Order: sequence, then structure tokens, then C-alpha cells
Amino acid sequence: MVLFKRKPVRFLPPAEVKDDNAEVWHIPQTGEIFTRYEDYLARMDFYRQRRFNCQITGHSGLTFFEALKSERAGAQEVEEAFPEVLKGPVLRNVQFQTVSRIDTLVDNIFEAFRTDFYPGETVTVKLPNGERQQGVVREKTRFPHKLLPDGSVRPPTTKYYVSIDGRDDAETVVDDSNLFRDRKTWTKAVLRSFVKQTVTREAWNGAPWLVKHDYATMYHIDTRIPPHLRYDTKLQERKQLQAQRRASQPQQPQSQQSRPKEATANGISGTFQPGPARLPELKPSSNKGHKSQLQHHPPHQQPPHFPHDMKHPRALLNGPEQGIFHTQISGNPFQLPSFRNSDPPLHPVTVPEPPPPPPPPPKYPIEDLELEPRPDKIRPPLAFMCNDVPSGPNTSRSDNDLKEPNDVVRHISMRSIGPLLETWDTLNVYCEIFKLDSFTFDDYVEALHVASEETPVQLFEEIHCAVLKILVSSEAEGGKVNVPLPELDEDDDEDEEDAAEEEARSPTPDEDKPPARATRSSLAKAEAERLAAEARAAELEAAAAQVKHRAEDLLEDFEWVEHLRKRNFKDGGWQRIMVGLLHQLSKDERLQERCEELLARLVPPGEEPTQETVLQNYASLGLDYRVEALQIICILTTRARAIRAYMEDCSEQMTSYRKEKIEWQRQKKQAIEELRALNDQRKILLPENMPPSPPPEPSKPDDESKSADVGSPATRDGEVSESGEDGSSKRQGRRLNDRAAERQRKRKEEQERKEKAAAEAAKVPKQSKQFTKLLKDIQKKEDLIKNCEEQIGIIDNDLREADCPRTRVLGKDRFWNRYYWFERNGMPYGGLPDSSTASAGYANGCIWVQGPDDLEREGYIDLAPEYQNEYKAKFAMTVPERKEMEEGPTSVYTARQWGYYSEPEQVDNLIRWLDPRGLNESKLRKELLNFRDKIAKNMENRKKYITPAETNNDNNDNNNGEEPKESKRGVASRTRLRQTPEPTTHYRCLVWENTTAVEELGHLHSEPPPPPRTRKPTKKRQAAESAPEPAPAPKTRRRK
Repeated sequence: MVLFKRKPVRFLPPAEVKDDNAEVWHIPQTGEIFTRYEDYLARMDFYRQRRFNCQITGHSGLTFFEALKSERAGAQEVEEAFPEVLKGPVLRNVQFQTVSRIDTLVDNIFEAFRTDFYPGETVTVKLPNGERQQGVVREKTRFPHKLLPDGSVRPPTTKYYVSIDGRDDAETVVDDSNLFRDRKTWTKAVLRSFVKQTVTREAWNGAPWLVKHDYATMYHIDTRIPPHLRYDTKLQERKQLQAQRRASQPQQPQSQQSRPKEATANGISGTFQPGPARLPELKPSSNKGHKSQLQHHPPHQQPPHFPHDMKHPRALLNGPEQGIFHTQISGNPFQLPSFRNSDPPLHPVTVPEPPPPPPPPPKYPIEDLELEPRPDKIRPPLAFMCNDVPSGPNTSRSDNDLKEPNDVVRHISMRSIGPLLETWDTLNVYCEIFKLDSFTFDDYVEALHVASEETPVQLFEEIHCAVLKILVSSEAEGGKVNVPLPELDEDDDEDEEDAAEEEARSPTPDEDKPPARATRSSLAKAEAERLAAEARAAELEAAAAQVKHRAEDLLEDFEWVEHLRKRNFKDGGWQRIMVGLLHQLSKDERLQERCEELLARLVPPGEEPTQETVLQNYASLGLDYRVEALQIICILTTRARAIRAYMEDCSEQMTSYRKEKIEWQRQKKQAIEELRALNDQRKILLPENMPPSPPPEPSKPDDESKSADVGSPATRDGEVSESGEDGSSKRQGRRLNDRAAERQRKRKEEQERKEKAAAEAAKVPKQSKQFTKLLKDIQKKEDLIKNCEEQIGIIDNDLREADCPRTRVLGKDRFWNRYYWFERNGMPYGGLPDSSTASAGYANGCIWVQGPDDLEREGYIDLAPEYQNEYKAKFAMTVPERKEMEEGPTSVYTARQWGYYSEPEQVDNLIRWLDPRGLNESKLRKELLNFRDKIAKNMENRKKYITPAETNNDNNDNNNGEEPKESKRGVASRTRLRQTPEPTTHYRCLVWENTTAVEELGHLHSEPPPPPRTRKPTKKRQAAESAPEPAPAPKTRRRK
């Protein structure tokens, strides 16, 4: 039953329709009928509110129809999952229970049925030999408690007659301790859902649980409520209890009743009576009684009298709405006035209605788009690494600031940014499996752009060869294909070959044979054969015109898997292997279009398919196609066993790291508690060991300080040396002596300071040994806490680097753009510390912004017109208009569009732009603040790395104002180099070398292994080889 505010939804009674031709509106889910369209709309608006709960699953925030659908699905699942044998006994146990909370009810039932089984129930039996078998309960016998001869009582027991499944005529008799239910079907969650579905309870205190009528009829359960559990009985009991309490209250003493009643102006006795106030008994009085009461009034106590023009205070009782009446006042002060013959109200009094209470303040965080727009805050502009910038209403090409120092951006399209980031992240996260040195993202993009026949790039070739090695093992390792590949269509080729052989074996017609006599049927047959031959020729010509590539011709006598096993990568070998792999992957429908397009550029139909042409075409291939080919094979490697095993190893390492972190946290907590106790002891002992206050130092005369400032040659020369503006040879000759004198003066001052500190320490009275020992213990605890924090930080970093299965997103903003910092997990912040380009100090160095996916865009931004109008009525703008206003001129609109930030100032501005009151942006802001320093450092390192080197004159401002020593020869050589620049262009990616492969394999991936040495080793070499070598230290991502 669907719940609204924790109560079942009550349907409206059916409307009376007198006219059969009248138009009515019907809700099929509830069966309600309406004669007025406004009532139907109001009811539908009520049902569409997201305030309903599913009683079975407990899901909230649903519409009525969603909750009803969820209940029906949940009811069906519960019906199928709950054992049929237990339904009746459980419902009989629940019937008329008065436990208020359903959790307590479920716990009681679960405990009651834990050791109680019923015939027909499937159970697990523990046999006397310890074996466990599946069985079915056939019979159940209960034995009551029994009084033994020795006076003890044997508790009641139950025996079960169980048949064993899978064994003919195998039966056993066991007690409840040897029977067990299936944990998948008998759980508290399933029991709770079943109880919610089958029973109900009224909303008053002490109401019993009642089985629904349908289930009670099905399982023959009595539905007659006992009298003591009915609501009227409970109500009568409460009334009797209240009457007893009222009767048990203390009565007024007789002495107080005999006292004369001194009535005040309002008719209430002025004496104070203890206990609860009792209202007087009001009875109508007769005229006789009134006269006698007036006669018995003492002379000093006259009944209160009000003239006609004065309003009596009791005239306000029981009057019409806010009216005032004149009444005749009787002598009885407790008599209610009569308003039957009262005059109409003369002066109506209107009471102003109180203003409605203000709405409660919202509890933050809330939905980001529910916050008010902020026109004064605009997101910092994005940069784009592509030649097709996303276009919006106010976006132009000039608005984008491309901060790249070269023209690589001109050759990248937006569709390649996602694959670029994906392949770079995969190659760097799993670089230990690929046996590759880590490399920066900028070097990767540059290598994909500049690699050609004229400029061979080791990074470009090593990436392809390393990835291909993962797909197929070498001959020494068994030559197994490690990833699933689609099957080639070999049957069709064999059929075509067989047909060609049959045609070759078929005899040719004899041309010298004289033609037979032509008839009408023979002419028609010849015409049909001619038309069929022309159709076949046209099909062959069309098929030849539709040939997109000649990969099959290239691979006719080339088995790419066999060549990959042998690692034949030289002279275009890996390029030809790539063609074979792409050709086989093109048989997959999901990859057919992409692979066919790549093969059309590598093996075009208009060129001869040879290994040399493939090498040339791959060298001239565009960056977009190179990235697409790498993306295909990188995705394929994620299904390899080596990558899967690496993920499992990282998962196990993370588990051990977490256990180690918990242990360090426990030690830290214990040390903090002990330090708190030691500090309390130090506060107790501190007054007795307080050192005396130091005496004030005498101030020096101004003349001495001035003379010292004026006459100090060291200071004067130091100022001149720091300025560095005078280039005379005389001052440069004295500079070395001045520095030596300055260093000597500093050493002398440091020595004097230490001697003075030692003398002051000697003057201080000695502290007690207990206090000194206490201070040492405090210092040890502080050092221990500091060590624990350092170890916890190291373990957190190891956990971050071992978290490799997926790329963690920093968060989302109000417009559901995703923010990525790829150094966030799976790799060190600056790449592997022993990489050939580790000096760059960064890996990616940018925060990448991805647009919302299609579902998020349709559900939150591009809303339906009615929802856009509703949002505009609330905030005076639609969601797209707000996105345009708050994101500024640069935006990303789909998940296939990417922008980035590369400056620390942009990160700070982005943090200020985010609103911490929103759900999405509060999480994103927290992540950015946690990693802000690391992000800024990587961005600075990237800026230095990709910026061309400046001249040395701009970098001569060293610490302490010192200038580098340069001889005349060095200056001349630098000037000569400046005058003769290098004619060739220097690319950063050429600096990268695959030292990992050289250390572990002895050669690069793209080179064949060196042949084994055949020369006989000498005795010295034999002795050196026989000595055990120390095992090489395993490569780790943790920085030393």
C-alpha cells in the first residue's frame, strides 16, 4: 500500500453519475472517477508529487504511480522469494500482535522461527557423520516437558522426520539443532517485506497488527478481533482510568466549606486552595432561590450590580462572533447569563488575523540549480587544445586563448581530445605492465604529431610495440593470444576457392561444333544466359568499385599473429601487424566502421599493398587517426590477463595499506591520549619550575648605532654587492674578499649568540628531575605523533597510486560539467621518479573539464518547455540562459567536448566561483581545496617545461645576490652560441628514452633482442658469473 506522510493513501469514493452520457475522467491505477475536470487535475497533481513512499522497499521521494509500480514489483519478488510453507505460520504469529514498531515485530518473528520448522519446508540437514545435505521436512513431532524421577524437568523438544534429496528412500530423524534454512530466502529483509505486504495496522496507540482479508482467507486465519483489542474497548478503559484519577484527587476540607465566601468582583473566592483547580458546578437557579439568596446576603456584601450602560465582563461568554450583549445579572455569581433576549451587538470588535509564519530557511546543501543565480560571478574562461572550438551563442574563435607554444593544436580536432586523454592515462597508469617510462601529456601529443620518416620518435614506436606485446605472448612464453579476437570469414573464402576450382575443371565447349538449329525456346534461353552474364559482370565491377582498402591482399601470405610472436617490429613490421590486427577487428560490428576508415588510409585501394607503403602511410598519418588506432588497441589490452592481474594485485595492496593505516591511526590516537595526560601533569608542575623573567636589555646610544651603521665596511660593501648594478672591474675584484669577511662575521655572531644562550641557561635555576623527565616524555610523544602522521600520509599516497581500476573525477559543477585531474589517482604526481623525463616535475599539469552527457543535459539543462517556463518564472531566466551567463564566453556542451585550465590563478578563481551551498559544487570545491597546492605546483612545472628556454642573463638573480662565476671564455662561447642558432628544430619528445625496457629486457621494444654470446667465457668471468648477484630493487611509485 502506497504511503503518504507515513499513512496509507485513501482513495476517493466513486462519484455519482446520474447521466450515462455525461463526460467523466478516470484514473485507471486507482479506479477513481471524476465528473469535473478541475477535480481530476487536482487529484493528478496530488499523485504526481514526489512525496510518496513504497511500503515494501522503503523508497521515498516517488510519485504515487512510481511508488505503486515499485510496490507491485516488490510484492511479486517477495511472493516468489518467501517460502510458501512459512507464509501461513508467520501470518498466524503476526495476527493480533500489539508491538508498535515493525522492526521489533520482525526481530521477534525471526527469533521465534529460527528453531521452528514446518512440514514441506526445504532445509539443510546435518547428518550424524557431519555431512550436510539438502532435504525436505516430512513430519514434525513435539514432546512436552517431562518430570524425571530425580525431580528434574526435561525441557520440551521437537523431532523432525526429514527425507534426503538425491538419495532414494534416505530418511533421518533429527532435532532442530541439526536443521538450517537457506540464508538467501530466510532473512530479516525478506521477512520485513513480506510482513509489510500482508498485514496492516490502524493509526492509534495499542492498535493490533491485522492480516489483510485476502491473505487471511487464503490461509484460513481468524479475523475476528478480540474484544480487549478493539478501539472502543480501549477508549472506554481510558475514560474509566481518567474517572478514577479524578475521583482519587483530594476533596476540600469541611472547615473551609463553612467559612463565609468573600466574593470578588469576578465572582471567584479570594482564598487560595491547594491542588488542581476545580470548576464550580453551574446549575440554573429559580426565582425563589434568587429571593432567598438576596435575603441572606449580609449588609456589607451586596451582589454586584452593573448599570445598563456598562458592559458586564461575563457578557462576552457564548455570544455571537465577536459581539457584546446586555444581560440581566442575578445575585448568584456562578450563574451563567442567558442570551435569549439579548440585544444585538452594538460595537463589534474585530481581531486581526496573525500573519503566516515565514518559511523555514533551506537546509544546505541543496540542488545547485535551485540556488539563486549570481550574475557578478563568472567562471574563468576555458582553453581548448583543438582547432574546432565549441560554439555557443556568444562564443567566437577569438574568445579562446590557446596557450600552446607550437602549432600542434592546429592538427587536433575536438573528437580526438577524449581518446588522447584516455590513451595517455592508460599508458601511464599501467606503464609498469607495458614496461614503459612515464611521459608527460605534452610530450605524448607532440610525439603523435611530429613522428615521421624524417623525424623518428622513440616514444611513438615504443608505445605501439609495447601495447602489441601485451596482446600476444612471445614464443618463449608460449605464443598465446591473450585477448579475444573476432573470427575471420574463412568459410566464405574456401567456398569461393572451391567454386573457382570447379570452374577450372569444367570442360570448355567445343568451338568447332556446328551450331544446332535455332528454335524459339533456344533463343529465349540464350538471351537469359546473356542477361545473367551481364548482371554478374556488373556486380563484379560494383564490388571492385566498393573496395575500400587492400588489407586482404597485404595479409595474403602474412600471418600477423605469428610475426607478433616473433617480435618482428623492424622496418615497418609493427605497422604491418597493426594492419592485420585492425583487419581482424573490423569483423566486429562495433569496430567495423572505425577500422575500415583506418585501413583505407593505411592500405588504400589505389596503391600496391606492400610493407614499405604501409610504413610510409603510417608515417604520414594524421594525428586524429593515430589516436584512434591507439585507442582501439589500448581498450583491447584492458581485457588481457596481465592488466587484470595487475588490478587484482593493486586491490590486494590497497587492502594491506588500509590495515596498516588503521594500525598507525590507533597508535596516533593512543599517543594523543597519553600526551593529553602528560600535559595535565606538566600544568600541575609548571608553577614550581617556572623560570624567572629575563631582565630588560639596556638600549645602546643612538650615536653608537649610527656610527656602526655608517662605519661598517662589511655592511656598505654588502649593499653594493647586492645591488649588482656597478660593473667596474675594481669593485668586482673586491667582491670575493667582501664575501669572505661577511661569512666570517656571521660565524662570529652565531658563536656569540650560542655562548650568550648557554650563559642564560646557566643562570636559570635547575628544574626538578621529575619535571625534566616529564618534558622528555612529552617530546617523545610529540615525535611519535608526528611520525604516525607522516606514515599515514605515505600510506594515503600509496593508496592513491594503487587506485588504478578507474579514473577518479574531482566532481561536477552546477551545470553537470565533470572536472578531472588525472594525477588524482593511479600514478605519482610527477610521473615515475626514475623516468627519463622525471625532471619535468609533472604528468599532465591541467584540470580538464568535460561537458555533461546526454542524459544529464536532457534532464537538467535542456528541459521541456513547461519546466523551462517554471524555472524562468522563479529565476527570471531559463537554465541554458543561466549557463550562458555564468560560464562566460567559453563552454562545453556535450561529453565529447573538453576544455582545460593550466594556470594556478584560474584554479583559485574557479574555487571562488563554486558555490559551497550546492550538492555538486560543495564536493568539487572540497576536492580542489585538498589538492590545490599539488595542482598549482604541477601547473608551474608544466609552464616551465613547455616554455622555450630564456637566455641566461634573465636568470642570473641568484640567492644572496651572488652572480655566477663566468670566465671570458665562457662568455665568448655563450655569445657565439647565441649568434649561431641551431638549424634543426628541437622537439621535447625526442628527449624521452625507454630506460625501463632497457633495464628489464636489455633492449627497446622496437628492437630485436640481442643474440646470445657464443664466445667461451674466461675464468675470471666464470667466477664473476657464479657469484650470486643481489636482486634488483623492485620498481615502486613511492618517492624516496
